[in-house]
Amino acid sequence: MAIEKVGIVGAGQMGNGIAHVFALAGYDVLLNDISEDALTKALSTVTKNLDRQVSRGKISEDEKNTALKKITTTTKLSDLGPTDLVIEAATERETVKQAIFEDLLPHLKPTTILTSNTSSISITRLASRTDRPEKFMGFHFMNPVPVMQLVELIRGIATDQETYKALHEVVEKLGKTAASAEDFPAFIVNRILMPMINEAVYTLYEGVGNVRSIDESMKLGANHPMGPLELADFIGLDTCLAIMNVLHDGLADTKYRPCPLLTKYVEAGWLGRKTGRGFYDYRGDEPVPTR
Repeated sequence: MAIEKVGIVGAGQMGNGIAHVFALAGYDVLLNDISEDALTKALSTVTKNLDRQVSRGKISEDEKNTALKKITTTTKLSDLGPTDLVIEAATERETVKQAIFEDLLPHLKPTTILTSNTSSISITRLASRTDRPEKFMGFHFMNPVPVMQLVELIRGIATDQETYKALHEVVEKLGKTAASAEDFPAFIVNRILMPMINEAVYTLYEGVGNVRSIDESMKLGANHPMGPLELADFIGLDTCLAIMNVLHDGLADTKYRPCPLLTKYVEAGWLGRKTGRGFYDYRGDEPVPTR
């Protein structure tokens, strides 16, 4: 199952990072988004991140230029038809993902592998809405993609061994490490990480500590590189809430109930770094806690 041309749906934070690592590994990449502006911004971000790697001696100028030539963009899903592998990296909403696969399927080759970069949604359920559940997998990259080493590989109930093997080989070619996860809500990383972040929000909500004291406590007391509230802002509070809802709904356990304060921040549109405010206010020279 040779994979040479890769289609990526969604040019946001995850999509442009995935495009970056695939192009650098020598794959032909077709990056899709409904917005031309998003595609322009994505290419700018990829260029900036490649420049950073050049300045740090991670790659050469020639490798950077070769990678950029490997990426083309399109606003038409139908253009992804000739690809060997499609990675859906759209927003973390199941209805959105299902609609993308529905629109995409008529254009694909029978051999094309379909994957989702979902961080929590059932792979089996997404696969069941397609014409190729045996060639469908979860392909979960960590953010920021060019930096983070891990990729979670999640098989649906119908995924065949050939598809799993092909994606495992892709991960190796990318120079990353694969971890196999069962298809249960939030898989491995977010099954552990998100309840910790949610508990940090409860700690804030109940007045046990303020934003800065909670983050400093976990950085200095548990040797975490980022505090949980700082990390939530980096991930996006809307994404954190979506994953907690998937855990709560899928496992029916009250320990996964999203903190009301997390819901309030999302309702306010304070989603973290991407909106300028979350548990910190990023609109000045230095981030300032909002509580």
